[in-house]
Amino acid sequence: MEKNPEFPDLLRLIDERSTAFRAAVAAAPGLDAQVPTCPGWTLFDLVKHLGGGDRFWAAIVGAGPADAPPAEAAAARAALEVPREREVLLAWLAASTQLLLSALREAGPDVGCWAWWSALQTPRTSGGVARHRVQESAVHTYDAQLAAGAPQPLPTEVALDGVEEFLFTCVATPSAWPHKPTAFDFHTAEGRSWRLTVDGDGARSTRIPAPTAATGEDSDAAGASVHGTASELVLYLYDRIPADSLHVDGDAGLLDLLRAWEPEE
Repeated sequence: MEKNPEFPDLLRLIDERSTAFRAAVAAAPGLDAQVPTCPGWTLFDLVKHLGGGDRFWAAIVGAGPADAPPAEAAAARAALEVPREREVLLAWLAASTQLLLSALREAGPDVGCWAWWSALQTPRTSGGVARHRVQESAVHTYDAQLAAGAPQPLPTEVALDGVEEFLFTCVATPSAWPHKPTAFDFHTAEGRSWRLTVDGDGARSTRIPAPTAATGEDSDAAGASVHGTASELVLYLYDRIPADSLHVDGDAGLLDLLRAWEPEE
């Protein structure tokens, strides 16, 4: 079974996606370009968000185990002021990413820290933060590229881990599913698959064998099965593209229930 990216690879991917993000912003007509996938935001707002997030998580990782983010980090993010001249702003973003990477390198992958997600399937550690920040950077790079008029698929290495990272981090919860128990299967064209099970015990995901022409797929096991490239699946999960951009078997209405679900924890 394929392994998740190692910690050094996660740091490399954060750096690569930040570089690609800055290239998209540099190529855009201006910082006031609208970001279609972030309604009401301009490219300037998106840069501020990503750089502010890098600095916020750098402080969280640096603080170590905690029940809440450092008060000074939260205050700094709320009062964040950034340069408005493009080259200076991009230099600020590059420095922000390096602050995050430095904090992660110093901590290593296993240091505990505060995180907003349930620890059910993603640990509240510096490694969990690094894995999630890869995806934050990747999806926002897509946003910036779209605003600049040249959207690109997420790199396969990023996207293959991104499906699992989203399911493990953004969906896993001990809160009860408020509908009839069911399962959702996610199949990538690159050959990796996952099953998300939702029931009275909450939501959790696991890798499953990819369907083949010989074995087919047990259509009764999952209420809905979603097929696409890994990039398409990540962009769908982050609400960047609609479900009709993918191939869905089973009850597509279940996907609406899943998207509307707001677990208590």
